[in-house]
Amino acid sequence: MYQEYFNLKALPFTLTPNTEYFCNLPGHQSALNVLLFSLKTGEGFIKITGEVGSGKTLLCRTILNQLTDPFVTAYIPNPDLDPQALRVAIAQELGIENAANFSQIELLQKINDRLLALCAQGKKPVLIIDEAQALPDASLEALRLLTNLETESSKLLQIILFGQPELDQRLRQHHFRQLLQRIAFSHYLAPIGREDLMSYICHRLAMAGYTKGSLFDQKACERLYQASKGIPRIINILCHKAMLVAFGLGLPHVNEYAMQQAIGDSHEIVNVSASQSTKNNRLFMGFGIGAIVIVAICIIFFKQTALS
Repeated sequence: MYQEYFNLKALPFTLTPNTEYFCNLPGHQSALNVLLFSLKTGEGFIKITGEVGSGKTLLCRTILNQLTDPFVTAYIPNPDLDPQALRVAIAQELGIENAANFSQIELLQKINDRLLALCAQGKKPVLIIDEAQALPDASLEALRLLTNLETESSKLLQIILFGQPELDQRLRQHHFRQLLQRIAFSHYLAPIGREDLMSYICHRLAMAGYTKGSLFDQKACERLYQASKGIPRIINILCHKAMLVAFGLGLPHVNEYAMQQAIGDSHEIVNVSASQSTKNNRLFMGFGIGAIVIVAICIIFFKQTALS
């Protein structure tokens, strides 16, 4: 509803991990640099961890887009698979036909042959696994064994694991010590810092076609940071709702009131700062975001009816 109101060509704060909206903030750019550098070394596992909503999937898709020839990528977005199902998925990503019809031994041989063929062509196979914390223990061990496939001079397969911090906790268990030792590079994807929040917001707005400077005022951004703790997914949700409120009230910018309405409507996913006083809570009580949007819809309807 607010896209035309703010003269946007697209919605700027959708939750879909669109790589066009990737923002070169220090934390995300550092993670991308670690990935690109470590892939050039050609050794073992690479691990990227971050909190829920920190932008791991967007980073994952960004690196997929950037890995051009000689890299050959295999992508597993949903790794809650037993070892054989995981091997089948990897084989299919590598272009092995009828992978599900082979036994475990046959499939491992097929994967090895395919990797050797790619290596002979000068290619560098990379397996990328998103949500790696969901991998069963046996499947993690199956991945480790895949990294045993090598020539005399290099590994045949590099593996990137994207996961939540629970992945780190699991890998510290004694029975995963062999896998942990094979992780050549590891990086934690930190939340967006307070000083980078405005850059993130302006970047997404600019990519969506906004050309009128800052749409969110300073107080709105301060409340946004307090509520989101710098988590991109929560930032996107709150910005989207705050823009709905601003649209519904006919505001030219997103102010503190609009942002607080958005926060109040999202109490399930945010932790509002404990220092927020009861006075402030009373100050920002209102109809609620749903009522404001309904009013806006009614206004638009009556305007269109009047024009017709």
